[in-house]
Formats: sequence, C-alpha cells, structure tokens
Amino acid sequence: MSNIDKRNRLDEEVFSYRVSKNNSVFIDFKGKEIKIVKGKEAERLISKIQAAETDKEIQLALAKNTGNFKHGNEKNSKKKA
Repeated sequence: MSNIDKRNRLDEEVFSYRVSKNNSVFIDFKGKEIKIVKGKEAERLISKIQAAETDKEIQLALAKNTGNFKHGNEKNSKKKA
C-alpha cells in the first residue's frame, strides 16, 4: 500500500462517509458530498470498510470508490495567450 499513496494524502483523512438505514453510502470529500453509493456496490464498500484495519485503508477504499476523482496532476492556472 505504500506505493499507492506516495504523497500521504490519505493520512489527512479527507474522505468521510455516512451509511443510511437502507444501506446507501454517502461519501464526502472535505465536508462536501461527492457521491452516493447504492445497492450491491454499497454492500461491497461497506464490507471493505468493516474489514479495514486502519483509517488509511478506509480512506483508500473511499478514494477508489469515487473513481476518477483526483490524480494529482490537475493544473489550477489557465493558459494565457
């Protein structure tokens, strides 16, 4: 797992989650809701979270579930002509 999070971004615990009564998982990034997971996908995510031994493993499971979310190569500035 050390090769996955080279910049230790997951140590900051930027992801949080809530599980509803009907087993939907609400995933937040820095306090802002970014994804709702339902059905079988939610069941798989909940089982991964429950099987996680550390907080970093939970953060990794949430980050992977968000899919194409952050790569680290995004640019904030715009090109000027």
